[in-house]
Amino acid sequence: MDIRSLSIGQVRDGLLARRFSAVELAQEALRFAEAQNPSTGAYLRFSPDRGLSAAARVDQKIARGDDPGPLAGVPVAVKDVILTKGLRTTCGSKLLAEYVPPYDATAIIRLEEAGGVILGKTNCDEFAMGSSNENSAFGPVRNPLAPDRVPGGSSGGSAAAVAQGTAAVALGSDTGGSIRQPASFCGVVGVTPTYGRVSRYGLAAFASSLDHIGPLARTVRDAAVLLQAIAGRDPMDATSAEAPVPDYTQSMDGNVKGLKLGLPREYLKELTSETGDLIAAGVATLGKLGCEVREISLPATDYAIGCYYIIATAEASSNLARYDGVRYTSRSEASATLSDMYRNTRGEGFGAECKRRIMLGTYVLSAGYYDAYYLKAQKVRALIARDFARAFSEVDAIVAPVSPFPAFKLGEKIDDPLAMYLSDIYTITGSLAGIPCMSVPCGKTAEGLPVGMQILAKHFDEPTMFRLADAFERARAN
Repeated sequence: MDIRSLSIGQVRDGLLARRFSAVELAQEALRFAEAQNPSTGAYLRFSPDRGLSAAARVDQKIARGDDPGPLAGVPVAVKDVILTKGLRTTCGSKLLAEYVPPYDATAIIRLEEAGGVILGKTNCDEFAMGSSNENSAFGPVRNPLAPDRVPGGSSGGSAAAVAQGTAAVALGSDTGGSIRQPASFCGVVGVTPTYGRVSRYGLAAFASSLDHIGPLARTVRDAAVLLQAIAGRDPMDATSAEAPVPDYTQSMDGNVKGLKLGLPREYLKELTSETGDLIAAGVATLGKLGCEVREISLPATDYAIGCYYIIATAEASSNLARYDGVRYTSRSEASATLSDMYRNTRGEGFGAECKRRIMLGTYVLSAGYYDAYYLKAQKVRALIARDFARAFSEVDAIVAPVSPFPAFKLGEKIDDPLAMYLSDIYTITGSLAGIPCMSVPCGKTAEGLPVGMQILAKHFDEPTMFRLADAFERARAN
């Protein structure tokens, strides 16, 4: 078996044909991942006991003649902001370096019920705050396709694991592009589902109104199968949606003739030449498949960066107040009083990017500034959502770039927060609107760096998004 290229379908076929067992596959996947990890740092820790136990349950179901599940035996990597019972979950922070959750996230429960085998937890920017995976307290992740470059963030570890072949699929989290941007940088598929499609129960909160859990995979079909396994209403999450979860693969028939696609002019004006050329070539491919491409306008896009970084930091300031050294975080030893303990614990535990966002968020929520900043940002968010609603009354989907540029070099932007924030300029609009979006590979630059094309659809219309992405993927393969 070639661990690096196995798809969900190939794993299932191999198990049912008894070419290998789930335990044998898990053992080989763990061996390969552990051997390859030093070159990227994608994983923070492995979970052999949990993974092999899950694999043994799959083998037992097959032996009894039961359905082993849609993810039977599939090696999965999980971003370290998603809680796993009995397995350390650090969120890439010193504050949680020894934290062992007492419960599983709903997405983890559903993943294992579907037969998935968790190999380990992947590195990420601290509390999912970053666009390069350089903000982890445990060191950066390297892009497996270009080791001197970043894998993107904050789900860079999950994207790198899939690109490297050390996991068939992975779970990441996305607040403003943290699945799609690393997917683009690493040349894999990344999906941000509709807000509320996947339960956030057990996801360490960054910005609660923007956070999503979503899949990363090497193919569109694998991403669709993984999303279907974890999606659906959860009574533990009041923001999870009642909307039924369809079979996403049923819509993936390769036929997209007649679909109307919008190309937003605001997304194309600042593209680097190679990225722009690859997106244009991708759009041309969709045109050849019978799609009708038309230019559209999303006029509120110019305000998206300011809007996002006010709302996201305000919610982060509130959510991260719980990390104070009193309950489950590490605690500073150099403290004589309670106030010293709070101050020193947070000062020693949080990294620079977390501190920056907490301070900004606290400022915009403070007396006298709430109306001027936070309230105004929420009004702009409504305008952005209205732009998309108006666009989707005319088109079936929107096609756009994921990032203005391909993967940049390690250290290139770490000291320039504004330049780092601008790498998310094309992904945060979809997050603010709460619509489903995904990145699908559309080519490589002259240096061999992957570039992703973004596909956006209206709320809960993941079937159209997957249908379009699958047809595009097939056309590129041919």
